[in-house]
Amino acid sequence: MLIFAHRGASGIEPENTLRAIRSALDANVDGIEIDVHQVEDKLVVIHDRWLKRTTSGNGQLKHYSFEQLRALDAGHGEVIPTLDEVLALTAKKCLVNIELKGIKDIKLLFEYLDNAIANMKFKQEHILLSSFNHRLLALIHRTRPEFTIGALTSCYPLEYAKFAEKLSAYSVHLDVDFISEHFVEDAHNRGLKVFVYTVDETEDISAMKALGVDGIFSNYPTRSKSHIAHLINNSDS
Repeated sequence: MLIFAHRGASGIEPENTLRAIRSALDANVDGIEIDVHQVEDKLVVIHDRWLKRTTSGNGQLKHYSFEQLRALDAGHGEVIPTLDEVLALTAKKCLVNIELKGIKDIKLLFEYLDNAIANMKFKQEHILLSSFNHRLLALIHRTRPEFTIGALTSCYPLEYAKFAEKLSAYSVHLDVDFISEHFVEDAHNRGLKVFVYTVDETEDISAMKALGVDGIFSNYPTRSKSHIAHLINNSDS
């Protein structure tokens, strides 16, 4: 079962910052999950449309220029990073799940990804593009089918993972509150990986492993990895 550091090691460091990502890399995670918005002609790594929760700013992201955003404190003196800064830091080290939030121009996204692959030696297969915006995922697949996509949902779909299969997704990403044995079985029968968010409690981690999910997103990747290692050791003894 893969461990993705949710917004980096966000349980102990400011989320979606290079500091949080370095902490996750130090824990030897399998992957890092980040959130991306477009601001002007830049892609910035931040989760919310509103700035107050995670930065020293107020108001909405869309009312700030890129330079104004870079002047904000994202926690412990960190700046809001750009996507290329994150890709440069993680190249050849782990998978990167880029959750697409406010993306207006997919050509700009492809420019960032193509640059990372060409100039940072980033492996294309280490990039996973996910979103709740399924129309955006469909457009990405039509335009650049070589990129791997993951379909997010925050509900329990009537037809289980069929929606993700229709999108030609690699993986389906489901809220821990809605995961079930039937959903996992259905997704696997459709050839999909099952990734579950956000899983921090040891009881939930144990349950996800028992269900056979393929990966979890955790705010505390070190703790999660330690618990999985404990489960494996116990099963071998």
